[in-house]
Amino acid sequence: MTPAQFRRLGHRLVDWIADYRERIEALPVRARVVPGAVRALLPEEAPEGPEDLEAVLLADLERIVVPGSTHWQHPGFFAYFPSNASLASVLADLLAAGLGQNGINWQASPVLSELEEVTCDWTRRLLGLAPGWRGVIHDTASTATLVALLCARERCTGHAQVRGGLQAEAAPLVVYASNQAHSSVEKAALLAGFGRDHLRRVPVDEALALRPDALRAMLAEDLAAGRRPCAVVATIGTTATTAIDPLQEVVDVAAEFGAWVHVDAAMAGSGMIVPELRALWRGVEAADSIVVNPHKWLGVAFDCSLYYVRDPEHLVRVMSTNPSYLQTAADGAVHNYRDWGIPLGRRFRALKLWLHLRAYGAEALRTRIRRDLGHARWFAAQVDASPPWRRIAPVPLQTVCVRHEPPGLDAGQIDAHNLRWAEAINRGGAALLTPAQVHGEWVVRVSIGAEATERRHVEALWAAMQAAATSA
Repeated sequence: MTPAQFRRLGHRLVDWIADYRERIEALPVRARVVPGAVRALLPEEAPEGPEDLEAVLLADLERIVVPGSTHWQHPGFFAYFPSNASLASVLADLLAAGLGQNGINWQASPVLSELEEVTCDWTRRLLGLAPGWRGVIHDTASTATLVALLCARERCTGHAQVRGGLQAEAAPLVVYASNQAHSSVEKAALLAGFGRDHLRRVPVDEALALRPDALRAMLAEDLAAGRRPCAVVATIGTTATTAIDPLQEVVDVAAEFGAWVHVDAAMAGSGMIVPELRALWRGVEAADSIVVNPHKWLGVAFDCSLYYVRDPEHLVRVMSTNPSYLQTAADGAVHNYRDWGIPLGRRFRALKLWLHLRAYGAEALRTRIRRDLGHARWFAAQVDASPPWRRIAPVPLQTVCVRHEPPGLDAGQIDAHNLRWAEAINRGGAALLTPAQVHGEWVVRVSIGAEATERRHVEALWAAMQAAATSA
């Protein structure tokens, strides 16, 4: 493709994206295709020669891509978690791809490295974190949590990786997280070599938050049995209900046993740009690492996950590689972010965080988050005032978990009833909800936070839920 062809097609694609965003509300939120339907529209083999993209691409977007997409930017998207993609960050992704940078070290792309340093610091300040924290951009919170547990492992063992590793340790290391923690915590514990037998699921209280007394008892029991408490993962905003672990109490207990504390605030962390929410992670300054995903509630296009540590020297010691072909004269004066994570090659993710913050400004982002909080409080009030609807968890943030419980049905029948009416709404196309199990019961999550979602969309959802539950 020549620059002239790129210019023509690029203009048409930008127009197409703008049109897509303008008409997205008219589309069904969930893709209406069956498994294999998209594949059936595609040829079995790649073309031998170049195709005329200017002639066929836009038609294929409408024929294949749009029908096969679940529209996360739709104002009726109340599923999973907010995963906004501001148009400013979309342009930044295009710009990053056009520049084609690869941050294998500072010299390979000084602007990639230093813009990442600045945007991580901008976001740290917006979150109200102290100057001692240092950040790096990963792809997802799953990667950040794995890095955190690797750092915890090496601190606990005195950097056993440069000797015999975990296989040479006399006592097994143990990781702790609530039974509401994200599945990525378990995956990270397995990949970091702890083993499932040494991952403790800490019981929760009525608000679905980790119980510090149960945590202390588990730590003490493991220590007495000759095992070594290594790391505690505290969740600020669990996936199912956005429950808030009592972080101050968690870090106090962990400190008694010398355990690393990693704070999973992947979705909820973006809310900490609103000062009145920061009490939810009181004690964060005593943690060792934090993950926050701007590609969720903050609005930066996926993927952009910020991992903050209080001891960057330890992080670099754990993660660094320094082959001769990557060494430069600038190394002692710069950050080589390849040594702050797993991959060697690094995308220019900071560019979209930079453009997003510049395009909106911090106050507009705070206003939008406060708007979502207001929508959630309104929705929760409707549920509370409308039996046999039941809200099954507190609403500290923007997710409301509900259950419709008609009289005369047993628990299993109520589960099936709630799954039926949720699926009826999803089939209708105006909204998308995701059920989840909480304490063995099926509930329906209403996760509010799409950039385009206004009060009228939340009101329409509530009306649709009442109608669907009545007829289910």
